[in-house]
Amino acid sequence: MTGGNSIRGMRIGSSSSGAEVDRGEAAPRQRVAYWCDKEHLTEPSFAMDARVPETWECSHCGLPAGRDRENPPSPKRNEPYKSHLAYVKERRSDEDGMELLDEALRKLRQQRGRPEG
Repeated sequence: MTGGNSIRGMRIGSSSSGAEVDRGEAAPRQRVAYWCDKEHLTEPSFAMDARVPETWECSHCGLPAGRDRENPPSPKRNEPYKSHLAYVKERRSDEDGMELLDEALRKLRQQRGRPEG
């Protein structure tokens, strides 16, 4: 059992015995409404003299939100990962690919001294 005159510790940075700390005055604020494509409302607050952005990320779904409720910004289009082969297939037809393959095989056979075919 501890005695009645024990020393109690305090957390670093804590205020002394519940006294209020003067943190100064807060800047005047304004709340700005943003709507996303799913009609979610997000209302961040900004200082009155701050530049208010045209778009803001929706706090509900993460889509871009705009200040015009009737015309919210469209979601960003995510391009799926494409392999090197997918990019090649965009530029070449199957016939082009077969011609290039035949040419490469012909050269390889010549280098190895094998007959055509």
